[in-house]
Amino acid sequence: MIDRRLFDFPGIKPRVVMIAVLMLIQSLMIIIQARALSVAVVGLWNQQALATIVVPTAIFAVSFMCRHAITVAQNRVFYPFVEKTTGDMRERLMTKLFRLGPSIVEKTGTGNMVTMALEGIDKVQTYLMLIIIKIMDMGITPWVILIYIAFLQWKEAIFLLIIYPVIILFMIILGLAAQSKADRQYEGYTRLSNNFVDTLRGLGTLKQLGLSKKYAGNVYQVSEDYRKETMSTLRIAMTSTFALDFFTTLSVAVVAVFLGFDLMDGKILLLPALTILTLAPDYFLPVRNFANDYHATLNGKNALQAVLDVLEVPETKDRDELKTFTWDENASIKFDDVSLTYDEAKKPTLSHISFDVHGFRKVGIIGASGSGKSTLINLIGGFLTPDKPDHISLNGQKLPHLSQEQWQFNSIYIPQSPYLFHATLRENVSFYQPHATLQTVETACEKAGLTDWIKTLPDGLETMIGEGSRGVSGGQAQRIALARAFLDDKRRVLLFDEPTAHLDIETEAALKEDMLPLLDNRLVFFATHRLHWINQMDYVLVMDHGKLVEQGTPAELAAHEGPYTRLRAEMGGLHALD
Repeated sequence: MIDRRLFDFPGIKPRVVMIAVLMLIQSLMIIIQARALSVAVVGLWNQQALATIVVPTAIFAVSFMCRHAITVAQNRVFYPFVEKTTGDMRERLMTKLFRLGPSIVEKTGTGNMVTMALEGIDKVQTYLMLIIIKIMDMGITPWVILIYIAFLQWKEAIFLLIIYPVIILFMIILGLAAQSKADRQYEGYTRLSNNFVDTLRGLGTLKQLGLSKKYAGNVYQVSEDYRKETMSTLRIAMTSTFALDFFTTLSVAVVAVFLGFDLMDGKILLLPALTILTLAPDYFLPVRNFANDYHATLNGKNALQAVLDVLEVPETKDRDELKTFTWDENASIKFDDVSLTYDEAKKPTLSHISFDVHGFRKVGIIGASGSGKSTLINLIGGFLTPDKPDHISLNGQKLPHLSQEQWQFNSIYIPQSPYLFHATLRENVSFYQPHATLQTVETACEKAGLTDWIKTLPDGLETMIGEGSRGVSGGQAQRIALARAFLDDKRRVLLFDEPTAHLDIETEAALKEDMLPLLDNRLVFFATHRLHWINQMDYVLVMDHGKLVEQGTPAELAAHEGPYTRLRAEMGGLHALD
């Protein structure tokens, strides 16, 4: 139920100790409360004067208030820690995703990552708040009560001791069933998130192809599967809650019967018997509370495991071998027989890649779908690590990989679908330059062709966009990504991963006019399957099944029959834009 990695969180152990101390004090308050109440009731039963029950009644009231005040204190002690921990976790997750790059997002799904970073962390917060306190309650309170009962009547204490693990065993059986259901539910939730995001992104294309209704049915089916998994989980949860309440109530009733027989036989006095009977429900209360919250925390546990799994994905080490670096007209990058194999792959995804690029050049990377263009862009961006070190050089310095902060500080990565944060348009544009002035942001937006669109927005640059806010088309999203690049003029390396792949021809033609000035005086790696971009490239890398099969200037490649000319012939109409 508890992920052991939870105890590696900074500062959690002292707070667990503090919770344990408070729980011990609360357990003593429960005993004092039950004893005082029993004394008062026995006094009334024996028809004593009302004045004689004032003190026990006052003790009962004080212990009752202290008991619940300690509950509030536990939450107040633990909540700031949980809030800070989950906040740090969200920040670490975003930093990790940034350092790992798009490869991890492609592997797990965009919708899953967005859900994990937003709703997943909130579920982790609920999980942490509930699980630690409930576990400590279940591990301390029943045993303190049991020890006290043993001093009063050892037979009832033995019965309670025997029945407790039986109930725990029953909980475990139902809990495993619920866990299995919850795991499938979380997988369904992940599928729903990824399916919805992917469908939403491709909605324009689906409409043009007349497939929107078909995919609407697909979204409905995935949602329906998730609903069924949720209802199945809830059935298990309600069944186990009913069964647990039944067994604990039955156990209290059995204790009451035993005490009744002992009272009639004169083996126990009324005061200890009533005290035991009053404490019996509190003996089972922690396990009942834990069971009730167990099902509420299953998704939180799954979310925590998913987040921690991402945080534990190994990063490329020795990121800072490149101490200082700035790309200029004299800089160079060289790949010398570089190969890349994914962990789960049996053969290399990229094989024997070699090229040498100097200064400000525009390098096109072309090839059919699945040829390795995006993988090569990710490798150049430092998001992936080659199989062997020291086959990549920057300015003659051999490096094990390009996951170097200085290299990435010089680079801007523009994917097919740039991510837009739930923030203002100005904040999205100034992502790389958070302290940029309003004038510079407006200038960057003008260069990216956003000015006319911004004038139509109700709040201009202060309009909220992104998740849950104003919708942005694919072309507008790409222009925002271009504005980011225009704003940060210090980054002289641009990595484009098929930035116009999801755009129609008209939108791409308009966007191209604004993109071309951005490519000047920079090193550009432009992966695309739309060959009209090659007319603006200085050098071309032709990919085929993970191999660099041809390279050279467009004129050199067009001068002889080879993979480049065959690819142009196969993809004929896609290079018509000039």
